[in-house]
Amino acid sequence: MFDVKFNLMGILFATIGVLVTSLYQVWVAEKQVEFQVNSIQLLYYQAPLSALMLNVVLLFTEPFNPNEVFNHWEMETLGMVLLSGVVAFSVNLSIFWIIGNTSPVTYNMAGHLKIVLTLLGGCLLFHDSLNLLQIISMLTTMSGVIAYTHFKMQENKVPVSHTGTTTT
Repeated sequence: MFDVKFNLMGILFATIGVLVTSLYQVWVAEKQVEFQVNSIQLLYYQAPLSALMLNVVLLFTEPFNPNEVFNHWEMETLGMVLLSGVVAFSVNLSIFWIIGNTSPVTYNMAGHLKIVLTLLGGCLLFHDSLNLLQIISMLTTMSGVIAYTHFKMQENKVPVSHTGTTTT
């Protein structure tokens, strides 16, 4: 049912993906502090640079004929491209907001929780079957998310003196 195959190229790409994503998340947190901006301001400055970089890559990966850019697209297709842009903006905004208000590690915990909830949703809503490895992985992930949440809450607790007032 689920074919999992490990090979050197896959491990290399996965490792590079984890490293790049981790660096990006730490960079987002650092830049918000460094520039003293909120998530929407950082996204406002980052989005044009990202679009420019992607357009440069686009020139080398897609054939380009200025006369045919929009000629073959129907309104429904243009609408879906616009919707895709709105969704991408929303995802980026949520990434910047979560990292800016918490930390890159908390963002990753939320991402892992999302994956578990997606698998559970597929199981409950669409009657997808889960194999033993998936169930063990979900339980392990939830244990980690719960432990992280517990330790973060303990870390953020304000000490209370015996008189009932908070100490600073």
